[in-house]
Amino acid sequence: MHLNPSLQNMKVFEQHFILIKNATVNDIKSSRFSIINLLDEEHEQKEIVKILNQSDLFDLSIGHVVNCHILRRDQINHSISQNNDDLLAKNDLILFSIHHACFDGTSTSIFIRDLSFAYQSDDSLPIDDNSLQYIDYSIHENIMDMILSQGFWQLELKGYNVIHQLSLPIDRQRSSTDQRSGLASTTEITFDNDTLASLVNCTPSYHLTLFQLELCIFYVFLFKLTHSKSDLCISSINANRYRSELANMIGMFVSTLPYRVQLDSHLSFDEVSQCVQEKCFSILQHSHYPLQHILSDSHLTRSNVSFLETMFDCITISKDVNHLCLDGINLEPVSSEESYEMTKFDFSLTLVYNPSLDDNQLSCFLFVYVICLKNQLFHE
Repeated sequence: MHLNPSLQNMKVFEQHFILIKNATVNDIKSSRFSIINLLDEEHEQKEIVKILNQSDLFDLSIGHVVNCHILRRDQINHSISQNNDDLLAKNDLILFSIHHACFDGTSTSIFIRDLSFAYQSDDSLPIDDNSLQYIDYSIHENIMDMILSQGFWQLELKGYNVIHQLSLPIDRQRSSTDQRSGLASTTEITFDNDTLASLVNCTPSYHLTLFQLELCIFYVFLFKLTHSKSDLCISSINANRYRSELANMIGMFVSTLPYRVQLDSHLSFDEVSQCVQEKCFSILQHSHYPLQHILSDSHLTRSNVSFLETMFDCITISKDVNHLCLDGINLEPVSSEESYEMTKFDFSLTLVYNPSLDDNQLSCFLFVYVICLKNQLFHE
């Protein structure tokens, strides 16, 4: 075990990390690294949930943002002598946990690529002290002239009733004073290959990305769901890597931004798609303007903004994420049981496209917030 050169190349962490080299474990002094022996597969899932739910898993005040845990199956079942009990074997797990403050979805494939390169090379990754790092970008972002972007977002939300909740067909409206239960009704739909092929093949016809096409469909769905509400504003995730220098940089760039369109029942789908495409292009130029500034400019807070209650996201899984080869040894991602997560939105739609799977799977996850009545209502 030695310090991970792939993380030395990420100055956002300002700390060293550990790389499994030749599948051996030689140094366990770091408090950010541990080895856990598992009894069985059931114990494995419980241990992963236990690790991820630790209150002290991260500590931003001291820069503790990365962890690595080695989870080894019962060594009795391994053909490993006691003299070599530090070797990893088939079905052992390497669990990385990295704080979201310095790591977004795009960073995953970059991290895996650097990890693979560092493992298979005897040399550290080339480090240019003068190259742009995430901390440099953060400083630059704070001193950028954002007058144009400020004006863009003020004009974008002009005339929109940001405190009026979207009129979803639910049996009980949530008042502004209701405390969220955090519960939700979840539906998962996996599209068949023919439907997926139709979606993917029609994107060039409309000159749209898959994200833009699915966003068009979501707007049309909301238009019908809300009985032809013409002025629709929702929130969506933007990668916010608007410059080439940011493409291969690990950091937290992703931002949540409002997407507002005005529809009409007489518009064709071609016209809707053109409207959405233009909206996405215009937002891309101003995606670096922070959401907190957008809200504060209009004297708003997160608690009273309706567009933050409806979320759309379309995620394409990078092929690099599903495959990692370390010096001829293939590692595969392992899915874990989902732990409890509080629902943040009244209504959200997430589409996950995984082109690396044999059937090019596209899954749709629909989350609808469930209102829990206060105890006194049940006693009345």
